[in-house]
Amino acid sequence: MPLDKLKDALKKTRDVLNMRVEDVFVPGRTLETCDLEILEEALIAADVGIEVTEEIIEAMKSAARAQKMPPGGPLEMLESELLCMLEGAENLEPWRPTKKPHVVLLVGVNGTGKTTVAGKIAKRIKDSGGKPLIASSDTFRAAANEQLTIWAERANVEIVQSVSGADPASVAFDAVSKSLSGGYDAVIIDTAGRLHTKVNLMEELKKIARVCGKKLPGAPHDIFLVLDATTGNNGIQQARLFDEAIGLTGIILTKLDSTSKGGIALAIMRELDIPVKMVGVGEKIDDLVDFDARSFIESFFES
Repeated sequence: MPLDKLKDALKKTRDVLNMRVEDVFVPGRTLETCDLEILEEALIAADVGIEVTEEIIEAMKSAARAQKMPPGGPLEMLESELLCMLEGAENLEPWRPTKKPHVVLLVGVNGTGKTTVAGKIAKRIKDSGGKPLIASSDTFRAAANEQLTIWAERANVEIVQSVSGADPASVAFDAVSKSLSGGYDAVIIDTAGRLHTKVNLMEELKKIARVCGKKLPGAPHDIFLVLDATTGNNGIQQARLFDEAIGLTGIILTKLDSTSKGGIALAIMRELDIPVKMVGVGEKIDDLVDFDARSFIESFFES
């Protein structure tokens, strides 16, 4: 994960933490009850989540009682506790297509940046020597084709466009068919934004997935929820319901640079056991980076 980009993207989250706990993170300092209360408020403000926050505070209380605070003090212990909670996440391989073609379905509510992410993923694959195809299964929004076409042109990749009002599943079917006949390495399918509470729209997603699987057994190989980081802990409920409906293989967290609620990545991975695969750290086409737990947590605290 490019550390400089990530540090810049997490600046607002880092500022929230540092502003509140600067006096607590002093090596050799004895933790008082009031310090733990300050730390608890800071973690919740960064949307690390209630469950994660409670576990951290309890661990730090125990360490303070047993006088087992590490040499680096509360800050070192906080980083260590966060990494322990994400055990295994720091060793995750960067996401790459593993099938040919590798079918990726992008899902989420309105306005999270799915169309942008589709273009950015395609660019990553193209840059690594692959041959990606983008498909517009958003047949609801009038501007969907136009917007996705712009990103396809920026990434210099081909696109399967849709017709307004067409069956989204048929577009996905056509895209998978083209990928098989044309020797493509990956298909990234952009879908219309939908509320996770709308049963009929969630059923439409299931249909898209089924149609992909009929044309290519095992597809889609990845179903990524594109989640706006600015929603904070409200995103946990989105992730939970999308996962229950269609079965997510990962989260792509966007707009990380626009919020102080970057802790949502930790909350989702801990509470739902769904890996964050990539994070959006800016508006440029290359500003989508692989998630790495250690780099992410270090960027929480580095100035």
